[in-house]
Amino acid sequence: MQFKHLILSNWRNFASVDVSLAPRMFLVGPNASGKSNLLDVFRFLKDIAKPGGGFQKAVTDRGGVSSLRCLAARRYSNVTVEVQVGGSLGTERNPLWRYRIVFNQDKQRNPILRKEQIWKNGHQILNRPDDQDQKDWARLTQTHLEQVNVNQEFRELSRFFETVQYLHLVPHIIRDPERYMGRMGDPFGGDFLERLASTPENTRKSRLRKIQDALMVAVPQLKELHLDRDIRGTPHLKALYEHWRPKGAWQDERLFSDGTLRFLGFLWSLLDGQGPLLLEEPELSLHIGIVRRLPRVIYRLQKSKDRQVLVSTHSPELVSDRGIGAEEVLILIPSKEGTKVIVGKDDLQIRKLLEVGASVAEAVLPVTEPKDAQQLELFQG
Repeated sequence: MQFKHLILSNWRNFASVDVSLAPRMFLVGPNASGKSNLLDVFRFLKDIAKPGGGFQKAVTDRGGVSSLRCLAARRYSNVTVEVQVGGSLGTERNPLWRYRIVFNQDKQRNPILRKEQIWKNGHQILNRPDDQDQKDWARLTQTHLEQVNVNQEFRELSRFFETVQYLHLVPHIIRDPERYMGRMGDPFGGDFLERLASTPENTRKSRLRKIQDALMVAVPQLKELHLDRDIRGTPHLKALYEHWRPKGAWQDERLFSDGTLRFLGFLWSLLDGQGPLLLEEPELSLHIGIVRRLPRVIYRLQKSKDRQVLVSTHSPELVSDRGIGAEEVLILIPSKEGTKVIVGKDDLQIRKLLEVGASVAEAVLPVTEPKDAQQLELFQG
């Protein structure tokens, strides 16, 4: 399954969003336009559905409703998140789901549901508040999505939300010897090596062989890559680098470059899992020659696994690939009334430029460049 459509109201930077989503999407926009906050919508749904999560924790971990609510919100203060998920309308084996949650806070600033609605192939199967909610308003502190005793009819949707993965590896966190302390599922790499080590051995070795082949292109001195544990049981990535010594030299992740660790994490994340993958600026620390080829790497692996990949980026090199279609670009444009989000194909000028052979970098990035950016050249110390 994949996310097909997204509707937001009063979510963080966004007063209103209504956009279609492709299997591969690139989010472009200036600093602080809300790229990370847009990706966080999908993490929010995961956090509601996953074991140990839930609606209260998902909202509280983000600073509460007041932190989530768009500053441009006025009379209508509810926060709305709505997604369409799945396949063809009317197909029982591959249904089209629609999930909508509307929430606010009570007088004690606790998150409270205003609405929770689910449709399957256009037929509504959940509409809250229901009669039981009216009798016991405490029920509106939880979604039905997170409750296994009531979500059987739409558990497929809940499990899909659980499969969402987000990655924004921070190299120094991976190198931290205390990285595993209570950081399960850490998108910044706290438990990255532990996740590699816990992968079934044959699967892990197969993936590392593929990654090794790719790294040998990006890092010419690298000749071999594997993972083992030290005497304390801590997992380490080991790489053999060729140099003047006849047998080369082995290094572990503590001596890997930032670019090597980021690229390795990027490749592993594409191979690991089936659900939607959210990538935050995968171009960081990488040579532009590698960055230019990332869209094709994403495309090949995404197509082979029928997996959705959403990528935020500032990099002209990343979106210079002319294989990126107008329907694959989300453009974020800040305004006084909140950030506007448009799909590239819905802007006539951008669509025409892409149709005549311009790249996304050429057609879109000028639109997202901050106004009067050239004045930075006048900065004096």
